[in-house]
Amino acid sequence: MPKTPGISAHPAHRRVTPQRPARPSGRDRDPARGHRLRTTAVALVTGALAATAFAAPAHARSGPADAGHHRATQAALDAVVADGLPGVTAAATDQHGLWQGASGVGDRRTNTPRGANDRFRIASITKTFVATVLLQMEAEGKLSLDDTVEKWLPGAVRGNGNDGRNITVRQLLNHTSGVPDFLNDPAYITKYMSPSGFLKHRYDYRSPWVAVVTAMRSAPVFPPGTAFEYSNTNYVLAGLILQKAGGRSYETEVRKRIIEPLGLRATSLPGNSSRMPEPSSRAYSKLSVDPAATKIYDVTLQNASQTWAEGDMISSAADLNRFYGALMRGKLLPPEQLKAMKTVVPDPDDPSSGYGLGLTTFNTSCGTRLWGHTGGWIGSLSAAVTTEDGRHQLAYNTNGDWRGDKLGLVLEAEYCGGSGAPAATGPAGETREGRSR
Repeated sequence: MPKTPGISAHPAHRRVTPQRPARPSGRDRDPARGHRLRTTAVALVTGALAATAFAAPAHARSGPADAGHHRATQAALDAVVADGLPGVTAAATDQHGLWQGASGVGDRRTNTPRGANDRFRIASITKTFVATVLLQMEAEGKLSLDDTVEKWLPGAVRGNGNDGRNITVRQLLNHTSGVPDFLNDPAYITKYMSPSGFLKHRYDYRSPWVAVVTAMRSAPVFPPGTAFEYSNTNYVLAGLILQKAGGRSYETEVRKRIIEPLGLRATSLPGNSSRMPEPSSRAYSKLSVDPAATKIYDVTLQNASQTWAEGDMISSAADLNRFYGALMRGKLLPPEQLKAMKTVVPDPDDPSSGYGLGLTTFNTSCGTRLWGHTGGWIGSLSAAVTTEDGRHQLAYNTNGDWRGDKLGLVLEAEYCGGSGAPAATGPAGETREGRSR
């Protein structure tokens, strides 16, 4: 696989240490070991976009584009589907307004086309929302990034060498806590993520404390603050701290502080619900990391409580663009907190890449610096990014989770493939509306 700043499709554990630094990652579900029973995050490939034309898949939907780079973006969406995923939806927001595109199918049974306005599970993109709320609370004096986990959750992080007295909120948010990832626990994987386990437990409510207790069965990955390793447990703990500091539920805090002020009408926190709001497409998974696996499962319905503050939110590509644009333009955080969010654990292989507080950054092949996050969960691969000035966003989602190889082409097409070309007309289907705010 090409060098991938920020995120790999099936990343193994990678650790930043003074002795043997490893690339930090904004990846979602991080190791893809031999026994791993589900697919992980999107690959953000920054190699040059191939100059060859992409063959449009049978069910591709595209349409008028305002600029050459959106034609390239639509072609990249078609390439993602031609590579073997059911469908993909995307939106880009820039000085011209909102562009939307889609390709492939939203329902494999009926061949219904993938919708440009689809809502989908954003998985770990949720982490940026959680980090934003905690940083707002810091600005209000409700907590400090240097507070210990023990201060807010006494006794929660204990056992097998884990000790919340030595871990700070900041270390949770930038994945330098050393807290084990509950999604690496073999018994948890077998029970909830194998084909039989998922089908049996997909509708179960799962308390966030299940994740914490599961993680505490393992020893710390490293002493707090000495390295980097992505752990979903960090954001379960962050959500619990958010509730303690704010005095309201995690869902209420995100809704009142971000969703309602920004008018994110397609964004929701599903809580204990297993259903998807409309419009949306079906979601599919092979429930396996084995490349030879062929059986595809419809995994659309699943209880959102199973991911909670580390990845339960639902949104649309257009809403994610609005969120990341507002965030980077300082509409959600004071300068001090936004600076803290953008202070990254650097990638020793590429100093321009790294992971901050719920936010990853990297450069495209043409030098555009992007900030954002990916989200990978059962049946879904997503990414949402923005330029540093908050003026140009891109978000996309696939409704299958077993291939992410071509997804980097979408980013390269949007940010490097346009070359300022004049407006062009493509096949019918794409839409552009509104203005960048």
